[in-house]
Amino acid sequence: MNWATAHIERLKRGETVQFRPRGGSMTGRIEDGQLVTVEPVRVHDDVGVDDIVLVTIGGWTYVHLVKATEGHGQYQIGNNRGRINGWAPFAAIHGKVTAVEA
Repeated sequence: MNWATAHIERLKRGETVQFRPRGGSMTGRIEDGQLVTVEPVRVHDDVGVDDIVLVTIGGWTYVHLVKATEGHGQYQIGNNRGRINGWAPFAAIHGKVTAVEA
């Protein structure tokens, strides 16, 4: 079980979640410990370049940016500091950040 397991389960049930991610990889968009609101996504058209998403890649779960899209439902994920995590299918995206608060 990772830090996001309970949030992912709630998103799968169609619920909106809030939590405070830790770390500096999204500095400038999300600061360490800010409250984020994440809503479920239903279809790939709900996610686009520059959206911040809750996503799992290679067993790691991130709150990171969609940097690019390819084909139908493939998303390149990276942080706000230039690092690219890799490509993820739509099924790996659990939700989209809709609000960031102090």
